[in-house]
Amino acid sequence: MFAVTSSTLKAGLWEGAIETDSDAEPALEVCLGARVLGGLSLEPTGRGRWMARLPIPADCISDGVQTFVIRARGDGLPVAQFTIIAGQPADEDLRAELALLRAELDMLKQTVRRHLAAQRA
Repeated sequence: MFAVTSSTLKAGLWEGAIETDSDAEPALEVCLGARVLGGLSLEPTGRGRWMARLPIPADCISDGVQTFVIRARGDGLPVAQFTIIAGQPADEDLRAELALLRAELDMLKQTVRRHLAAQRA
């Protein structure tokens, strides 16, 4: 059992505080798509607590959304994830997605208001 309780990304280095139900070093890996990234280090910070560090390879940073999955080595169960969003297309994608969500919310509000008005009548 693993839990990432906090994480930061600064100057290309991801750091995450990990809590486990054991004092043994957790067997974790970080993946970007099907690629398993090397360089993950774990440092004990207390009983069942670890500080994980991963330098993000430069070739993993590009336009769009990159989702890094931290998972248990062996069974592949995801423990946590972090995302890097970069580039101009990402800005446009996020704005378009936000506009779509707003439009859907407006449609939902109109439908609820019509339904409530019909019940009152």
